[in-house]
Formats: sequence, C-alpha cells, structure tokens
Amino acid sequence: MKCPGQDTQYWNENAIFETQCPECGHPMEFFKDDATRRCGGCQKKIVNPKMDFGCASYCQFAEQCLGALPEEFIAKRDDLLKDRVAVEMKRYMGTDFKRIGHAAKMAGYAEKIGKKEKANLPVILCAAYLYDIGIKNAQEKYNSAAPEDVQNESLIVARDLMEKLGAKEELIAQIIAIVSDHSRPAEDADLSRKVLHDADMLAHMATCEKKSAVDDTEFMAKLDRLFLTQAGNELAKQVLVDVK
Repeated sequence: MKCPGQDTQYWNENAIFETQCPECGHPMEFFKDDATRRCGGCQKKIVNPKMDFGCASYCQFAEQCLGALPEEFIAKRDDLLKDRVAVEMKRYMGTDFKRIGHAAKMAGYAEKIGKKEKANLPVILCAAYLYDIGIKNAQEKYNSAAPEDVQNESLIVARDLMEKLGAKEELIAQIIAIVSDHSRPAEDADLSRKVLHDADMLAHMATCEKKSAVDDTEFMAKLDRLFLTQAGNELAKQVLVDVK
C-alpha cells in the first residue's frame, strides 16, 4: 500500500506550490512529494520547505517512499526519533504521571548535560525516556520495584518499543546497553552512560527535600563526589544549591 500522503489521488490544489530559493531568492516550484529540488538560479539543492518528514524519522521504508532523503534530514533522523519515543513512553505508562514526569525531567537534564559534554543526543534522550519504563511490568509481574527487576523489564520493553518504531539496530543496541544497567558507571565507561547516570541522579535529588537541611559547602562537596561529568556537576549545583 502506498503512503496516502505520497499518493496523488489524495492530493488537492495545494499539492503544487511556488516559493523562493532561500539562497538566492530565485522562484521555485515544488510538488508535495519532492524531498528536494535544484534551484534554477544558484543550482543549489533545496529542501522542500513544506514537506513533513515526521514519519520518516521512524519508518523503515522512508527511503523507498520519499526517494533520496536530503542530507540535512538524514543527519537529524535519529534525533527526530526521540520525539516518537517520548510519545510511546507516555502512552505505555498510561496514568503513571509521577514516572512520566520523572522521565521527562531526566530527559531535560540529559539534554542539557549531553550538549555541554558533546554526547550522542539521540542515544541519551531515547535512553532517558526508556530508562525506567520496565517499572510497570516489574510491578505487575513481581509486585516489585527492585532495581534489578526494573532493569530486566526495561530492556525488554525498550527493545520492543524501538523495534516497533523501526529504529536502526545500531541505535537500539546503544540504548539497550544503557537501559539494562543502572549501576554507577566506571571512570572509563561510555560517556552516554555517565550522562544518563548524572541526569537520573539529578532528577531524583531535585525532588528531595532533605537537601535544604545540609550546609551549602558540605552539600557542594558531596556533589563533586556524586556526579561523573563536569556538566552534570555544574548543573546539579545550579539546580540544587541555588534553590536551597
């Protein structure tokens, strides 16, 4: 079956439109399903400004459906997947708003830390949303929230979800490696694991009220020992110490 969005029988008068080249201003005409067109003025390849590549962020048939995807999109494809993962995580967790909130907060911290550490953002953001997703199964199967049970179930659920979204095996393997091990990473551990460790710890500590009873100097010294990345340490001091 052809994707309805690319099937001409579903097109209307807006399926063909005119625009200007963002490079030189030369008039250009795009068909709805054009991924790119070459400008008749400057001869540069221009991405269709109205084309929605959202489905191509997870669909395994994207290249066949859309043809040659623009380089700009390919570079962002894994990054776009994180939005789909976030949606699926929320759908899977249902009304467990506490853990949905924790995952969202953890992802927010992971993004800030990851950007400063120049980490692989698509990996750490997907992993952040899936880090504790096995808690639902662990409670239903074993009436347990023990870390080992959550880890074991999380890797199963995370893999199923990523495969459902058509993620590449290489990306899935990197995410599973993080999700399946919540222990404190060693000094020589992968940067992505360190970022997720710091983001998870910060998300938990940010909701802890006991920090207000600790002296700032003593508290900051503890943070130096707890956090594994420089960016994580700095963000922790900003979030935890400034609000005490």
